[in-house]
Amino acid sequence: MRPRTVIAALVGAAAVTGGGFAVTGLAHPGPEDSGHRRTGLPPATAPIQQGDLVSSTSVDGTLGYSRESKLNAGAGGTLTWIASSGSRIGRDGRLYAVDGKDVRLMYGAEPMYRVLKSGDNGADVRQLKANLRALGYGGGLADDETYTPGTADAVKRWQKEHGFPPSGRVGPEQIAFATGPVRVQSADAAVGDRTAPGQKVMTTTSSDRVVQLRLKVSDAALAKAGGKVQVELPDGTSTSGTVSSIGGTATAGDDPNDKTPRIAVTVTFDDPGNVKGIDKSPATVKLTGETRRNVLSVPVGALLALDDGSFGVQVVADGTAREVKVKLGMFAQGRVEISGDGLRSGLRVGVPST
Repeated sequence: MRPRTVIAALVGAAAVTGGGFAVTGLAHPGPEDSGHRRTGLPPATAPIQQGDLVSSTSVDGTLGYSRESKLNAGAGGTLTWIASSGSRIGRDGRLYAVDGKDVRLMYGAEPMYRVLKSGDNGADVRQLKANLRALGYGGGLADDETYTPGTADAVKRWQKEHGFPPSGRVGPEQIAFATGPVRVQSADAAVGDRTAPGQKVMTTTSSDRVVQLRLKVSDAALAKAGGKVQVELPDGTSTSGTVSSIGGTATAGDDPNDKTPRIAVTVTFDDPGNVKGIDKSPATVKLTGETRRNVLSVPVGALLALDDGSFGVQVVADGTAREVKVKLGMFAQGRVEISGDGLRSGLRVGVPST
C-alpha cells in the first residue's frame, strides 16, 4: 500500500463553489493512524450511504417584529396620554392624545397628511371610507375616492361616538393610518411633553413576529426568497419559517472587528402563534441550500489524500482493505458526496477511530 494521508478534519472555512465545497486544509495522521496504516486496516469503518445530501448553515439572528416605523404627531399641543410600550392597537384604537383629544388608528397605506372634507378626492379618501364601513359608520358608502356628503355624515357619526366636535372633516389631529394593527415598540415622548406636527411620538411595528439576519455575502446563495428554514427560538424549541425578503445591497457588519459584507434577510414564521420570546432576543436560523438527490456519501473523515493529489477511500471487506480513487461532490452535514468505480451503498470504508 503506497503512502497516503488520512483526512481527519477539514481545516479553515469551506467555500461554496459550484454546488460543493472546497477543501482548504488537511490534518496529517497521528501515531495511531500510522500504526493502522502499517497493518493495512483502518481503526474503524463506516458504511457508504445512498440518499439526499443537503447543504445548510446556521446563522444567528434577532427575534423581533416586522415593519418598524415612526409615528409622528398630527397636531401641536401637550401630550396628555400615550400608549405604553408593548401595547397592541387595532382599528379605531387609541394611539396617543394631545390636549385631551385622542388620535386613533385606521388602516391604510396612504399617510394621513391633510384634513379631508367634502369634495376631496384621492386614495386617502378611499381608505377612510373603507374604515368607516368596517367600523359600521358608513355601510352605504361607495368604494371610490370621492369624499361625498354621505362620507361627511359617516365621519360625524364617528366623531360623536368618540367625543369630537361633529364637523364632518377629519385630519391628522384625529386619525393616523397604518397598514394594519400595530404594536408600540417604544414611546418616544412622555406625558407632559409639548408636541408639534411632524414630531416623533412613538415607534411602532406590526404584530407579526420575524427573525432578522445579517447574512455574509458568501452565504447569500443559501437564502432564497420563499425558501423554507428552521428557526431555533430562545426557549430552545424549533419551528418552521420562510425567507420573506432579502436585501439587495451588502453593507459592512456591525462588529468593529468584522467588516465582512453582509445582506439583510427577514424570516417570517409559518405558525406565528407558536412563537414565544422577548423582543430583540437571539434566535438561530438554519438555512438550507443545494440538495443532491440520491447520491453516495461517506463521512468526511473517510477521505484519503493520495500521492498524486487526488482523493480516495479505503474500502474494507473480508478482513482486507483496498484504496479506491473517488471524485468529490458536495460537502454537507459532516459528509461528502463521492463517486468512483465499484462503489455502492453498504460498502464499508475506513474512518479515524472515535
